[in-house]
Amino acid sequence: MFPTLHDLLGFGPPIDTHAVFVALGVFAALAVFFSEAKRRGFDEDRIIYVVLGALAGGAVFMRLGTWAQHLDPQRNLSLVEQLAHGNASILSGLVGAWLGAHVAKKIMRYKIRTGDLFAPALALGMAIGRFGCLFTEDPGSPTGGPWGIVLDPAAAARLGAPSGVPLHPSFVYEILFHAAAFAVLWFWLRHRDMAPGSTFTLYLGAYAIFRFLVEFVRANDVAWLGLSRPQLFLAVTIPLLLARVAWEARKGNYSEHRIKEAV
Repeated sequence: MFPTLHDLLGFGPPIDTHAVFVALGVFAALAVFFSEAKRRGFDEDRIIYVVLGALAGGAVFMRLGTWAQHLDPQRNLSLVEQLAHGNASILSGLVGAWLGAHVAKKIMRYKIRTGDLFAPALALGMAIGRFGCLFTEDPGSPTGGPWGIVLDPAAAARLGAPSGVPLHPSFVYEILFHAAAFAVLWFWLRHRDMAPGSTFTLYLGAYAIFRFLVEFVRANDVAWLGLSRPQLFLAVTIPLLLARVAWEARKGNYSEHRIKEAV
């Protein structure tokens, strides 16, 4: 509900609140990533390019994910306008980061799986970055619960949301999910002797299901069959992720073992 840090804190420069928390999330994610890379003995010289590929892919696809919202191309922003000012999508950003990391690994001929480094880093970064959404976006649909966020008329007018009505704090739900995921990944799963990259698949699968469900209390527009655009995207990707989880489970990737070679 606060467009700048000055509005949020009452002092300081008028810096975009959302951008600040996204930047904090990225820095936290990088710290976790390289800390875990050092612990696992990864080649940090070449792995830097994998991170740069993920950041570049995520930044580009985050904007492009909301580009073609209308079937009539004239109703959409131009490519330059979309990249500069278009709405961002976390889901398409994740796809872009995954593609960017894989392209960088292909170029660098880096065959070691890095998902176990990205999983806890991404979870912590998302938990922090979502505070920017909490402070600047429509919190969610109306709720009868006492935990709802009530907007004053000025904030409601700015966000296009109802005022004086308790609204689901959907971004708080997501912050709690990612914080819990980080705790599980950092304090438990990373110490288990699982197949390389397994934790990343588990995290993405869990987040995809959670996000599909939390969309029902978000303020996103319904696109088709009572579902929002993120839900339509997830309706396609969740079966693929669950199939990957089932395949890895069948291979025993989630059981403790002593296989150390990189695959």
